[in-house]
Amino acid sequence: MPGPTFLRGDRIELRTIEEDDLDFLQGTMNDPTVRRYLGSRSPINGEQEREWFEERASDTDEDHVHLLICRGEEAMGSISLYPKDPTGVNAEIGISLAEEFWGNGYGTEAARLITDFGFRERRHHRVMARVFEGNVGSARIWEKLGFRHEATHVESAFLDGEYVNVDFFAVLEDEWFGRDE
Repeated sequence: MPGPTFLRGDRIELRTIEEDDLDFLQGTMNDPTVRRYLGSRSPINGEQEREWFEERASDTDEDHVHLLICRGEEAMGSISLYPKDPTGVNAEIGISLAEEFWGNGYGTEAARLITDFGFRERRHHRVMARVFEGNVGSARIWEKLGFRHEATHVESAFLDGEYVNVDFFAVLEDEWFGRDE
């Protein structure tokens, strides 16, 4: 069962990840359709998911934030925010949703909540996200939220037997707060 609500949106909540959520997370990360867009090339067994939980999601000293995307008590995916440099100026968002929740705006709402949190509470100056080639839904999330396309790293990832491009999107703090709501 998901933990307490940490951030609340109109249709979803971002909740703490609890031990009971590990089976859902492992299943989502191993789903071939979801996995392709995460850049994951290895299966994740239960012990590896537990190690991730104990080393990352449960570590209060770390600057990483890992939350479960939920609709009520139903887990739909996960989202993370983590610094990309020692100063914390730059942060990256990682998001995954179970396939049955794609295309309904849940990812956009979760990304909006965590981006706002990153600027307001973590004092990041720049938040970015990467999108593997073919993940049209993810690219749309960042475009809808006002992230700008900064770069395409040509054939910089090897997924499903082929080299694919990786697109990078980012938004600055003043751009985020200056946007139309």
